[in-house]
Amino acid sequence: MTSTASSTDTPSDGTAARPPAWQERLRRFGHTPRPVADVRTRLVPPYAPPNPRLWAALGLRPTGRLTGWLGPLFVTLVAGLTRFWHLGSPHAVIFDETYYAKDAWALIHRGFELEWPKNANDQVLAHGGHVPLPGDPSYVVHPPVGKYVIGIGEWLFGFNPFGWRFMTAVLGTLSVLMLCRIARRLFRSTFLGCVAGALLTVDGLHLVMSRTALLDLVVMFFVLAAFGCLLVDRDRARARLAAALPAGTDGVARPDAEVAETLRLGWRPWRLAAGVALGLAFATKWNGLYVLAAFALMSVWWDVGARRVAGAGRPYRAVLRRDLGGAFLATVPVAIATYLLSWLGWILSPATSEGGYYRDWAATDGRGGAWTWLPDWLRSLWHYEYQVYQFHVHLNDPHDYQSNPWSWLVLGRPVSYFYESPAPGEGGCPVGTSGKCAREVLALGTPLLWWAACAALVYVVWRWLLRRDWRAGAILCGVAAGYLPWFEYQQRTIFFFYAVVFTPFLCLAVTMLIGAMLGPPGASERRRLLGATSAGVLVLLIAWNFIYFWPIYTGQAIPLDQWRARMWLDSWV
Repeated sequence: MTSTASSTDTPSDGTAARPPAWQERLRRFGHTPRPVADVRTRLVPPYAPPNPRLWAALGLRPTGRLTGWLGPLFVTLVAGLTRFWHLGSPHAVIFDETYYAKDAWALIHRGFELEWPKNANDQVLAHGGHVPLPGDPSYVVHPPVGKYVIGIGEWLFGFNPFGWRFMTAVLGTLSVLMLCRIARRLFRSTFLGCVAGALLTVDGLHLVMSRTALLDLVVMFFVLAAFGCLLVDRDRARARLAAALPAGTDGVARPDAEVAETLRLGWRPWRLAAGVALGLAFATKWNGLYVLAAFALMSVWWDVGARRVAGAGRPYRAVLRRDLGGAFLATVPVAIATYLLSWLGWILSPATSEGGYYRDWAATDGRGGAWTWLPDWLRSLWHYEYQVYQFHVHLNDPHDYQSNPWSWLVLGRPVSYFYESPAPGEGGCPVGTSGKCAREVLALGTPLLWWAACAALVYVVWRWLLRRDWRAGAILCGVAAGYLPWFEYQQRTIFFFYAVVFTPFLCLAVTMLIGAMLGPPGASERRRLLGATSAGVLVLLIAWNFIYFWPIYTGQAIPLDQWRARMWLDSWV
């Protein structure tokens, strides 16, 4: 086990190549100054070594590659089992699957969404892919990438509940593996990486969204992928700086202003990959645009910190000259190009009434004006997107399960995706049950995890503001980018399940708190034992809480009294 209680790049003035003068003068009285730290270890901190006793008990010889993958893969296996278990149940079109499952089927067959008849759900459940495609295009309010993702599962396994939920289950499972590896890189600890992945595995909201064909889990996956790519890019850029720094006769590298301010960091493919991932998030739902802005700024800020640690006297000017242009080109234009490419099926459809919705706008209602020099498809797409924007900002129709973002962190109003009351002997209700059962799929985060995350966020804010811990800042950036924009639309009809986009960052916050509970590396055995016990109890309670709510995450039929016992707050009903 290791701790996250120390920042990896603060203080960050990078000027001290020698101990302070007062320490030199005190040497005559027996003072031994602290050895000069190699700045390379501040730029690229080492990973915590594996526990030799654990690996000896398993009969294995630990290596960095083995320990870095074996634990995360085991956690991912557990996550996959929970997400694919009876994935086709309920055999129904639940909540907004009524839009996205059919839109996905239309996209993979026609390249644009179609207008389905009102009784289409019953026909689909009865006949699957044998249902004829409608002929008219449909007006939709979300970009196509998430629906293409859902459509891959339908193409592989058919037009049925398992088929349209397959890809979200795949992405949900892979996101656990990504979070394990991301947390490992963030905290330099395989153990804490596995803890973060385990927390995401036992989060109820993430589980439900992984088992439902909605778009928000897809957004979460691409956002997390972009964060991971930027984290790898950060390490590689700092490694190049570290390799370029001169070492003294003692072999210790020290800050060097010239290297720090003039070195070009070269080709950065991981930053480019992050731009693609952010474009895919934006091309799934528009809230990905806020994440694009936040992560692009965060990446530049990381470059400033790296050059400062390496010895730059004016790191902002150095980044402005050496890094800012490349950072912009690798994120914003790449994300926009990715977004436009996602509309290729719509763009290639006929510019007539037989093509996608509004595809013929530039040739009909949009003729004339100052922008006719642009391609018709681009003007039509711009008009379409403007109409979608107007829909989103004016959407205020009341809904039974809408909620204010102020209530999301405390789970004020979860969303019921599916509910029925089977009689004994029907729909999985035990024969001997007195009265009916309840069968529900409730999009509810694991309560103890989310309430612990509230405390963890306070700790992370303290780490960032008062200890200048870049890891805390990165976690807060992920939470803020996925959460804060919704406060601008409090009058709009919005739902708690949008919070799945920043759920992995809540798990990182709790993991950082657990790392602090374990104690710093130099802590006493008693302190470490107390911290490990407290952290273990917290994780076990969260896991128990997840198991307790499992029936209402997965639509299992339980006696009505047991269902009521799980409604801890009146607003959950």
